[in-house]
Amino acid sequence: MRRNRNKRQQEEFSISFLDVICCGFGAIVLLLMIAKTTSPIILEEAELDLDGQVQELQQQLAEIRGETTVLNRDLNAKREQLDIERQRIAILKGELDTLQTQFARMTEGESEEGKIRGELTVALQSMTAEMRRLLGENYQRKNNVIGGIPVDSEYILFIIDTSGSMFNYGWDRMMNEMVNTLNLYPNVKGIQVMNDMGDYMFSNYRSKWIPDTPGRRDAILKRLRSWNPFSNSSPVEGIQKAVRSFYDPNKKISIYVLGDEFTGKSIRQVMLAVDRVNAQHGEGKRNVRIHAIGFPIQFSRPPHLQTTGLRFAALMRELTYRNGGTFVGLNDFR
Repeated sequence: MRRNRNKRQQEEFSISFLDVICCGFGAIVLLLMIAKTTSPIILEEAELDLDGQVQELQQQLAEIRGETTVLNRDLNAKREQLDIERQRIAILKGELDTLQTQFARMTEGESEEGKIRGELTVALQSMTAEMRRLLGENYQRKNNVIGGIPVDSEYILFIIDTSGSMFNYGWDRMMNEMVNTLNLYPNVKGIQVMNDMGDYMFSNYRSKWIPDTPGRRDAILKRLRSWNPFSNSSPVEGIQKAVRSFYDPNKKISIYVLGDEFTGKSIRQVMLAVDRVNAQHGEGKRNVRIHAIGFPIQFSRPPHLQTTGLRFAALMRELTYRNGGTFVGLNDFR
């Protein structure tokens, strides 16, 4: 009997323990089911925050790259302007040396006749047989210069900057210079007018010379008053097209470039481009003589906006020197 009682007490104890354990586990499971889990939401918010930061950093990187491009462009412009100023200094030094040499010769007793002969040799071209036939053997020049530009050609071609700055501010002065230039050529065999992009004023005279008659001259001036085709303020296209279209070894041709600014990338590239089409021949002479008249429109603006005007002057000074012409910088565009 006693053994049976002990056995029953052990069974009751074992069942009671199991009940307690099961109730404990059940309570834990119930708590887990009732409790709210927020970890996934926090992870999603963290991922969204990271995406926003990445986009912001990418935007900042793009802005930095844009600012770097602008700064590099400004730096290149400053370097080119510095090269232009160095070229101007070199040219001025050369002119100073020339003047000092001339002064030394004068003090050494050089004759007046010799000085005059030297000046004429530098300033004037010799007349061709055709010009002598047109003007006569005894023709004497009176005032055939525009600020020192020789005007002895049989054919004249104008390349005019038709940009907004020229058309809006310097057009009246440009018209006056056109009239003065035409008056100094009383009788030539052909005239042509193009803009700095190489567009012809009269399309029916494309690649042909306009006959020189009083009526044609009046038509040119009349059309010029309102002629305003697109321009990029770079004369190289017009010069290249003019030389390629009209060069003739049997004709004396002069090109007149009228403008106020140069917006191209490189002056040196323009020089090389013109050298290719206007190559030198015997005695270093060029196929076509190039002159230029500069209008100081850009110099009426603040100093930091005068760069294109300075570049035009530097370009035309060197271009006319290399191509047997003269550059005249006007002191007023009104």
